Amino acid sequence: MHTENDVKMQRYPLVRAARYNQTSLFRGFTVSDRIKVLPQYLLPKQRLTSFAGRVAGAKGGSMTTRLIRWFVGKYGVNMDEAENSDIASYTSFNDFFTRPLKAGVRPLADAAFVCPVDGAISQFGAIDDHHILQAKGHRFTTTELVGGDAELARQFQHGAFANLYLSPKDYHRLHMPCDGRLTRMIYVPGALFSVNPTTARGVPNLFARNERVVCVFESEQYGPFVMVLVGATIVGSMATVWHGVVNPKRPQKISEWTYTDQDIVLKKGEEMGRFLLGSTIVMLFKANTISFNPSWEPERSVRLGEMMGDFVGAAAARNPAAT
Repeated sequence: MHTENDVKMQRYPLVRAARYNQTSLFRGFTVSDRIKVLPQYLLPKQRLTSFAGRVAGAKGGSMTTRLIRWFVGKYGVNMDEAENSDIASYTSFNDFFTRPLKAGVRPLADAAFVCPVDGAISQFGAIDDHHILQAKGHRFTTTELVGGDAELARQFQHGAFANLYLSPKDYHRLHMPCDGRLTRMIYVPGALFSVNPTTARGVPNLFARNERVVCVFESEQYGPFVMVLVGATIVGSMATVWHGVVNPKRPQKISEWTYTDQDIVLKKGEEMGRFLLGSTIVMLFKANTISFNPSWEPERSVRLGEMMGDFVGAAAARNPAAT
């Protein structure tokens, strides 16, 4: 059994702002972007999300089938890849939304790190000191992202990050980028702004402001890495394979679980969690660990299992001219 401890925000000092040098999806925020996101400050996001969660979990028979059919048509969901392509067989919207894929449709690349989701690249690149670029003019610290734990964040100083956005049409199970042993999980309460590109340009500190689940792993070969599941408006819940739904009642306090007394090891490509409706995942790697796929670029679509990157030493050995 794991132990649960309430973690106080004030235990962890936040670091100050610094310069950044990272790859960005966005060309910079505009007055128009700020105007577009203003309604999100006024909407009752918690109540909307709770309502959406109830609807998504309801077993409404023909009404559920009509909702799923509408969603598939609206967003162009590819049901041919689903293990079960029969829309009428799903008893709830959540069952449909977290549907598994057919075996073999997402083969794993021969690479040190594979992409853990279907989605699109929002941001990726180097962490400048402790800072991650959200959009031009917006940045946040790794300390803020992980819930205020400066000691945890310090492990990723001058490391690398990747921020991947899952749209409504995407497959919404999350998988491991490499082998890892789970050591901690931290639930951080927060806002529930949308995480789409317009909102990222218009809402400062978005990914360190929204509700999130911080999963800390240790790799024998690559050291510590973090996968942060970021919540959003209408995202009913976030779940992991070892815990189940992490935020069923949305407690307004940081909670932490430690797993150092257990042997929870997940292999590269293995499922680690899922979103009940879409959102974003942010990954942190320590310095001199990952050399990103040279074909990756902002706005590019990505698929589960494709090459995300190589181990820095292996990449240098294959391409000595680049070092």
